[in-house]
Amino acid sequence: MIFDYATLKLIWWLFILVLLVGFAVTDGFDMGVAILLPFLGKTNDERRVIINTVGPVWEGNQTWFITAGGATFAAWPLVYATAFSGFYIALLLVLFSLFFRPAGFDYRGKIDHPAWRSFWDWALFCSGTIPALIFGVAVGNLLLGVPFHFEPDLRSFYTGTFWQLLNPFALLTGLLGVAMLAMHGAAYLNLRTDEAVQERSKRVIQLAGTGAIALFILAGLWIAYGVDGYQVVSAINGNDYIDPLNKVVERTTGAWLHNYRQFPWMLLAPASGLGGLLLAVYCRQHPRRTFVFSGFGIAGIILTAACSMFPFIMPSSSQPNHSLTLWDAASSHLTLQVMFWATVIFLPLIMLYTSWVYRVMRGTVTTQSIKDNTHTAY
Repeated sequence: MIFDYATLKLIWWLFILVLLVGFAVTDGFDMGVAILLPFLGKTNDERRVIINTVGPVWEGNQTWFITAGGATFAAWPLVYATAFSGFYIALLLVLFSLFFRPAGFDYRGKIDHPAWRSFWDWALFCSGTIPALIFGVAVGNLLLGVPFHFEPDLRSFYTGTFWQLLNPFALLTGLLGVAMLAMHGAAYLNLRTDEAVQERSKRVIQLAGTGAIALFILAGLWIAYGVDGYQVVSAINGNDYIDPLNKVVERTTGAWLHNYRQFPWMLLAPASGLGGLLLAVYCRQHPRRTFVFSGFGIAGIILTAACSMFPFIMPSSSQPNHSLTLWDAASSHLTLQVMFWATVIFLPLIMLYTSWVYRVMRGTVTTQSIKDNTHTAY
């Protein structure tokens, strides 16, 4: 089966969304657990319980992030190059913060001293909080538009600064990212722990979930009435529309709501985001349901941003006509075709293996199990 170029571009937009949602839902609870570690664990044994809920799976979850980055490089090379130019410092902060994760897991228990363990607990906290905040800030800036432009030879130039990324709207979306992952991490701990840690996690689900709901609604109102969206006004043909400099883009308030009027089924995304968060908070006494609803909420929030921006991937605030869309930022037809078949073959295998790992590692992590496995547990 050979797809036409326009269809492949759309398929790869969907593939990358699947990878981003997979990353946020799986590695998201790792980050959420790290965010909550210094607060939910009151004793060393309780903190070891928390760490060991994610210890066997965090490395596998991390591959979603790597795969999403690799897929972006292969499918949307212009987006990859432009994003790494504009978000270079922010991405380095994410990278450096993630260094703390393997070091924290492996070295925390090497020295039996409270100060040593406390240092690594806060290092793990940074490894969860900084990426969650920065990824949220990045999404906020994409919705606002990023100050970049292209030369005629398609060399990209970023004209902003790191501090401009920390604007009020982007900080709000950054806090939304932290709140929703903290809730997701608490939902995971509610599923995998018992007694005191489980009871504290239920309170965090209520607090963080309520905060995420409020921030999501506020962000939606801000987008509707206070953020200029982008809209392509030149004719689009998926096969011919391949030059990012050859289109006319307008910026207007409320333009990010245009897709919901044109395609009402897209309203399922914000409904899933808001409904998932509400149900996760409501069902916090039922751990499995809470975790599932929390995942739906996170997926819905990510899909809301994607549906709002469609077909834009990286709008330009300084030169709107140079904005990157899924139609003009894609790799060649052959590249997308070859990668399509590789993804169709290997992605289901990866998902099956991941599901098997979760099944093998299921069950409650208790203080007694940690004490019984002192030399094998973190």
